Amino acid sequence: MSVANRPVHRPLSPHLQVYKPQLTSILSILHRATGIALSVGALYLAIWVICAAGGPRFYEAFQSFNSSIVGRIFLGGWLYCVFYHLFNGIRHLFWDAGYGFEIKDAYRSGWLVVVVSLVATAVSWIIGLRLI
Repeated sequence: MSVANRPVHRPLSPHLQVYKPQLTSILSILHRATGIALSVGALYLAIWVICAAGGPRFYEAFQSFNSSIVGRIFLGGWLYCVFYHLFNGIRHLFWDAGYGFEIKDAYRSGWLVVVVSLVATAVSWIIGLRLI
């Protein structure tokens, strides 16, 4: 078999080992991950409703978890997922309308989504702690 006809053993599609991660690819992966986290959070809310319907003992057990450090970290992370997914979805709506395709615009809007999501999470967290 000649060298020209020899099969080449290489990946058929791009792999993460080959390409350097870019902000846009990281944010795309994060958008998908937050979508999954929102699904888990929806199950968590359903369990909360079931515990509330189950009576004071079940509700108190659920609330004791929510007020623990682990519960607060879980709720804070879920809250960030809500805001990130919302703001990144709005960013995608602008892309669907044909705006923000330039590299500098994509990076600027990507960082804006990350920062605004963090700020919205922090503000909501502070307001939530004051209401308790």
